[in-house]
Amino acid sequence: MHAISASLGPVFLLILLGVLLRRIGFPGDAFWPGAERLIYYVLFPALLVHKLAIADVGGTPLLPILGALMWMLGAGTLLLFVARHWVARQGPAFTSVYQGSIRFNTYIGLAAVDALYGDPGLVIAAIAMALLIPVINLLCVSAFHLTLHRAGPGPLIRSLLRNPLILGCLIGIALNRTRVGLPGWSASTLGLLGSAALPMGLLAVGVALDLRALGGTGRELLAATIMRFAVMPLLLLVALEALALPRPTAEVLLLFSTLPTATASFILARQLGGDAALMANIVTLQTLVAFLAIPLWVLAAQQLI
Repeated sequence: MHAISASLGPVFLLILLGVLLRRIGFPGDAFWPGAERLIYYVLFPALLVHKLAIADVGGTPLLPILGALMWMLGAGTLLLFVARHWVARQGPAFTSVYQGSIRFNTYIGLAAVDALYGDPGLVIAAIAMALLIPVINLLCVSAFHLTLHRAGPGPLIRSLLRNPLILGCLIGIALNRTRVGLPGWSASTLGLLGSAALPMGLLAVGVALDLRALGGTGRELLAATIMRFAVMPLLLLVALEALALPRPTAEVLLLFSTLPTATASFILARQLGGDAALMANIVTLQTLVAFLAIPLWVLAAQQLI
C-alpha cells in the first residue's frame, strides 16, 4: 500500500495544487482556457505519438483488450438503460448519469499509469484509449439521441475525425507499424512536449473542479458514482478473469475502469441539451472520490489478478 500511495500521491497533490491556484486566482482566469487547449491539442497528442511510435507492441494482446473493454461498456450501457427510470428522474439527468458512468478522465488515467507502471503501462493505456475514445463518444451521443432525440450522426463523425487524442494514437501506431519510428530530433522534441502533458493536465483537472457545484440531485449522483467506481470495475474483472490477460495489461485496464468521468462531459451536456448542472456535480464528486477509489482498486488488482 505504501508503494501505491507513494506513486499516486504526487498525482493527487497536483490536482489539489490546481484547486489552490483557482482559489487564489493565479495566474488568472484568462490563462486556463488557453492552457487546456494547449494540453488537449498539442501536449497529450505529442505524448501519445511518442510512446506509441517507438513502443514494442508486438506482444500486446489487442483482441483480448478490445473484447474486455467492449464487454465492460456494453454490459454497463445495458444495465443503465434497464435501470433508467431508477437512476434518473428525467431524460436530461439520465444522459449526465450515463456520461458519468462510462467516460473517463484521460489526464488522471495517464498520470496514474505512468506513476505505477512506467512506459510499458503507458503503451497499454494509449492502446486502450485508441479503442475506448471513439466507442465512448459514439455511445454518449447515441444516448442523447435515444433519450432526447437531439443528436444526429454528423456532429459525432466530425468530432471523432478531429479528436486530437484519437489522431495522436493513430499517428503513433502508423509510425510504429511502418517502422518509420521517430527519426532525427523528432523523438526528443515529442518527448519534451509529452513530459509537460501530465503535470499540466493534472493542474487543469484541479482548476476545473468547482466544489460549490455539489448539492442536490442525490439519486443521480449516487447512481453515477456507484456505476463508475463499483459496477464498471467489477464488469471488467469478469472479462479479465475469462480472458486471462497478462497481469500488467490487466492491471492497467482495471485502473482505467476506475477513473472519474472526464471534465469534457460538461461541455457535451451543455451542447446537446443534457443536465449540465448535474454533470458538473458528477465531475466534482467523482474526482474527489477517486482520491480513495483508485488506490483501493489498484491494491485490489494486485490481490485479485
